Amino acid sequence: MAFVLNINRKATTVDVPGDMPLLWVLRDVLNMKGSKYGCGVGICGSCTVLMDGHPVRSCVTPVSKATGKIVTIEGLAEDGELHPVQQAWIDLDVAQCGYCQGGQILGATALLKEHPKPTDAQIDEAMNGLLCRCGAYKRIRAAIHHVAEPQTRTEGAIHAAE
Repeated sequence: MAFVLNINRKATTVDVPGDMPLLWVLRDVLNMKGSKYGCGVGICGSCTVLMDGHPVRSCVTPVSKATGKIVTIEGLAEDGELHPVQQAWIDLDVAQCGYCQGGQILGATALLKEHPKPTDAQIDEAMNGLLCRCGAYKRIRAAIHHVAEPQTRTEGAIHAAE
């Protein structure tokens, strides 16, 4: 069956079964490898994409239900400029292995859209379920604060994340 998806601001037609998970459409059909397979049951968050600005687990979202505007980690940057969250991840050396970071970055992006200056409790709530096997949670929180409060962007912020 043919589906027209709005992925990274472009209409894309795919001919796949309606129950195929969006993750496999992205990775295997469209060759977009940024969303990762982690658990396959929507628990870990490695497969997270944004749909209409909200984080969704693409491993448990059938392509037939992917009707909104989808943004993957590949499409977060616009006009050749990194998204501020992506830049914060670089500035604070957040990623270790990097496997979960696409989902983490998209989750943080959605959080900051809803709460431009989130509290630690809001960060914890929004990022809950986005698992990092390396335990980079302090750096992730620091990067979110880094975006929310640009005046704190100093070398000290990098060391505070450690």
